[in-house]
Amino acid sequence: MHVKMNKIFLVSTLAAAIAVPSLAQAAFVEDSEGSLSLRNFYMNRDYRDSGLPGAPVHKGKSQSKSEDWGQGFMLRLKSGYTEGTIGLGVEALGLAGIKLDSGGGTGGTGTLVRSRHTGKSADQHGFIGFTGKAKISDTVLTVGTHEPVLPIAFRNDTRMLPQTFQGGQVQSKDIDNLTLTAGQFQKVRLRDSTNYENMIMAADGATGGVTSNKFNYAGSSYQFIPGLTGTYFYAELKDNYSQHHANLQFLTDLTSVLKFKTDLRYFKSSDKGNTNVDSSLASGMFSLGYAGHWLGLGYQDQSGKTGTPYLGGGTDPWTMNTSTYYPFLRAKEDSWQIRYDYNFAQIGVPGLNLMARYVSGDNFKVAGQNAKEWERDIDLGYTVQSGPLKDVSLLVRNVMYRGSHTTDIDENRVIVNYTFKF
Repeated sequence: MHVKMNKIFLVSTLAAAIAVPSLAQAAFVEDSEGSLSLRNFYMNRDYRDSGLPGAPVHKGKSQSKSEDWGQGFMLRLKSGYTEGTIGLGVEALGLAGIKLDSGGGTGGTGTLVRSRHTGKSADQHGFIGFTGKAKISDTVLTVGTHEPVLPIAFRNDTRMLPQTFQGGQVQSKDIDNLTLTAGQFQKVRLRDSTNYENMIMAADGATGGVTSNKFNYAGSSYQFIPGLTGTYFYAELKDNYSQHHANLQFLTDLTSVLKFKTDLRYFKSSDKGNTNVDSSLASGMFSLGYAGHWLGLGYQDQSGKTGTPYLGGGTDPWTMNTSTYYPFLRAKEDSWQIRYDYNFAQIGVPGLNLMARYVSGDNFKVAGQNAKEWERDIDLGYTVQSGPLKDVSLLVRNVMYRGSHTTDIDENRVIVNYTFKF
């Protein structure tokens, strides 16, 4: 567990908080909040081929399946800010995972900490991260542990415990409808790890990538009118790649019962250091909503010598066709998506939701051969609305992936969540 970097800021924050009169600490204490989230997570992934790209290897042999079951605990504590021109505060994140079931040759789902030598999953693991924060008006500086949800760095939270980053960020909302963000991450802790490490690049067809301890980014998001938001970000993983990102989202009522939603995304990525990164990605998703139903159609076009780069090790690329199993970001790949969502509250079953999507990609190569792939995802979720189990949520997730020259998989996940707030 690595907290060395933010200890200095944390200690200085606490010292400053203690040094001022106790009356000024009212907001620091009274505005504090905390939560404890419980997540019971089961995942089974069946690899239907051996020896093809995408299949895991254990002790020199192709692994036919990955299966893990565990119980996760996520404690989040946030103080308010001290009073005065500069408000100071602290935050803490505590994560703990307990293995309920995982075999010595069948782990590796990204859920539990796993020995690279024996393949055995740890019986339990944990992590503690601290964040110091300072606020002037509506501008906040944070140093320490972060869980970013940025288009150029979107932390992964699709397993038992979330991924975290270590670094600093400043975010300002002083101007109406405008959010400015800038920062630097130096380390990443993977979702199935307890330690921070240098960051790596993931990009299909890319060469020359190296580990890096500097991911710099800056961007802005502006709401032009209600329902219309534009976003721009620039990011650079030192000695690996630079990236421009633009996004436009629009939601409007066509009639009193019919809604229309547009999501346009663009990424332009170039080489840094000795890499060969060269990629442009443009995509659009158009959706119609009616009485609890949403139907969307999307298309994603990728050009250049490599696939779109992103932070490797489990980080979710914020691209249109990133799915439960695969992101459809192979070099020159074209892909389209059809998605359907339904809220069963419309027929008297509040808390029950369905999502189904199908993504298909082609016009790319695997090992020099023309290839294609597709994925079908189904999510069925329910949140208890009343009684002693109120707010307990259950999500059942089924995935099927097929590729002409890659490993086919069938996958099931069962996730139970509950959060205590205090």
